[in-house]
Amino acid sequence: MDKTTHSHGIRIRPGGIADAPAVLDMLDSAVAWMNARGNTGQWGTVPYSQRPGGAERVERYTTENAPFIAESADGTPVGVLVLDSGPSPQLPITPAGEPERYVRLLVTDRRYAGRGIGAALLERAVEEARRAGVELLRVDCWAGGGGELVAYYERNGFTPTETFLSDAWPGQVLARRLA
Repeated sequence: MDKTTHSHGIRIRPGGIADAPAVLDMLDSAVAWMNARGNTGQWGTVPYSQRPGGAERVERYTTENAPFIAESADGTPVGVLVLDSGPSPQLPITPAGEPERYVRLLVTDRRYAGRGIGAALLERAVEEARRAGVELLRVDCWAGGGGELVAYYERNGFTPTETFLSDAWPGQVLARRLA
């Protein structure tokens, strides 16, 4: 099995359909954590597992895309990153005009916050893009709430490119060149 161990004890491996329940749990806990902080605009107030189509979307992420699971030293899933060849077709995002890898999902278990899990998963995305001969990695994220999420991606080497509005949801696309 392909595993990369990082200095903070996190291992990253390719994911699959068997990881869907853990991914759904992480998404549910992320919604609860955001709501507890007063953020109901990013992912709403309904647990991801209870949204119409939520479980099915996670299953698609683990079967149709390239999921990567971060695990703690004892094998507990603590984060997930899902890579695709482009953004969701439902979003009003300008095509890159070149081959790219696109971060469709990045979420970590909030019990393990501050341990570099998201950054390690983003570095794995960089490795995967380079391995595929792709020089562009992009991501979109929620641009509301004072821009904390946009700032997170900037700290991880991404540059804002375009903004968009999906219904009333403000979004930001960011790109990272992999020269």
